[in-house]
Amino acid sequence: MDEHEQSAPRPDFLTKPVLVGESVTLRCVTEADLPAVRGIWEDQECLRLTGSHPRGVASEEQLRAWYVTRVGQDDRLDLAVVDNASSGAVGEAVLNQWDAANQSCNFRISLAPGSHGRGLGTEATRLICGYGFEKLGLHRISLEVYAFNPRARRVYEKAGFVAEGVLRDALLWDGAWVDATVMSILAGEWERHHGRPTG
Repeated sequence: MDEHEQSAPRPDFLTKPVLVGESVTLRCVTEADLPAVRGIWEDQECLRLTGSHPRGVASEEQLRAWYVTRVGQDDRLDLAVVDNASSGAVGEAVLNQWDAANQSCNFRISLAPGSHGRGLGTEATRLICGYGFEKLGLHRISLEVYAFNPRARRVYEKAGFVAEGVLRDALLWDGAWVDATVMSILAGEWERHHGRPTG
């Protein structure tokens, strides 16, 4: 470990916040959220948009074993996205791939079929990014979005993510190569617009 890594201690990923917005609440994922989470990973369109090649459907036990351990993870933050209108989980938002040397994390979000088009993803993105910068002290949050997912790219842009470049032929899907755009948001940008770059 070099001096730079020593000067950037791991953020407190063990504390699982409850982040309340107008339309969604983010909180630690629980066993009760498994039906919603399973719906994401069984839906072919969700798999395509996230570039998640099917590896066989995980059993109920495998899913439970994964999600019940999220509360004890100290190197990432997995939160359920709860629709305030129904009080039910509709997806998950995650900060992972903590890079100590560069004080950065990767971001991903997945919403269940039928929950798109109501601004839930945009608000959830703003909530978790705000927590990442303001409470965890991150410098950079990044993601990759595939060319066939312009809806997600628009959500990220509305929350302040900026395109940095294109990873050509990053994904082979159904026999066709698909580009991915790398996007990020920096702490200084968040401080200026708090996830609302256009006002």
